[in-house]
Amino acid sequence: MTALSSFGLAVRIAVIAAVSAMEVYTSKELQVKNGTDTRLKCTFSSYAPLGDDVTVSWTFLPLSGGSGESVFYFHREPFPSNGRFQNRAVWDGNIKRSDGSIIIRNIQQTDNGTYFCQVKNPPDAHGETGETMVSVVDQVKFSEILLLGLVIGVGSAVIIVLVIIVVLIRHYRKQRTHSTAVSLMECTEKLNDKSCDKTVNA
Repeated sequence: MTALSSFGLAVRIAVIAAVSAMEVYTSKELQVKNGTDTRLKCTFSSYAPLGDDVTVSWTFLPLSGGSGESVFYFHREPFPSNGRFQNRAVWDGNIKRSDGSIIIRNIQQTDNGTYFCQVKNPPDAHGETGETMVSVVDQVKFSEILLLGLVIGVGSAVIIVLVIIVVLIRHYRKQRTHSTAVSLMECTEKLNDKSCDKTVNA
């Protein structure tokens, strides 16, 4: 293999690696309350500068199964879906900030499923597709981690307040004891001073 052909092979490998460098970031799981507006986050990074050819495609796979459905499409401007998400899927992203997020208004139980976000920025057109599993519930439950964090936070706050109170009480008592001791010493040195005797008696 000649040096020239080796160089050409290296260039091709570098180009292939670069073309597949698109990375998409989404929340893995999302629990939302029925009837609320829900933001589906999708951010991305690309080796190529972001231009006018960036496209963001959102699709939906129902939890009950079936074929995928188009949710939203963006290419220079938003293109809402004509299906179940018509007038409910709203663009909430900013391509210049590498954000392709959308909002689903009035989300329903029938919207349970997986949402896929695919971003292309030619020539960086290949990469992983972001997935978000959405669970629509009547009442959002606190996660165990959030509950544990809340308990720890409240407990820590109570302990800090108690420590401050104890320190202040000790400081106050120390100051009071010190003042009384100084007064007694002064009065001892001035036994003939009647005003001092009155002060000590008081």
